[in-house]
Amino acid sequence: MTEPDDIRVSAVVLRDADGRVLTVRKRGTRAFMFPGGKPEVGETAADTAVREVAEELGIGLDTAALVPMGTFRTAAANEEGRMVEAIVYEYGEVWSTQVTPAAEIEEVRWRSPDDLTPELAPLLAEAVFPALAGRAGGAGRHPHRR
Repeated sequence: MTEPDDIRVSAVVLRDADGRVLTVRKRGTRAFMFPGGKPEVGETAADTAVREVAEELGIGLDTAALVPMGTFRTAAANEEGRMVEAIVYEYGEVWSTQVTPAAEIEEVRWRSPDDLTPELAPLLAEAVFPALAGRAGGAGRHPHRR
């Protein structure tokens, strides 16, 4: 259940031809996360996801091509003591040449969903990467999925 103090965001899982997932580290932060962010007034979760990917990476996504993966709730990466509730979408393959990081993005890394390093935001390490990796193994419902 969403709590009033939760940070609500939309995020997108983007993959390359090798199946690696795009992660970003925003300027002034330590954790890698998915491209995405907070909604503007009146914006749907899908519209937020598309807008944020365009702003952060210069990639235009088709809202109709977003595939809902789920809603996950974990500790927030950059706001200690807060929780984040993320509506996560998957999108088809993108090429690394399409990625043009905006000034707010310090670093971009493509990584395998098995790459559970300490530099990942809790949303990725505890929820989405295990869900992505578990698909091949037939894993059931993930504990952080709503």
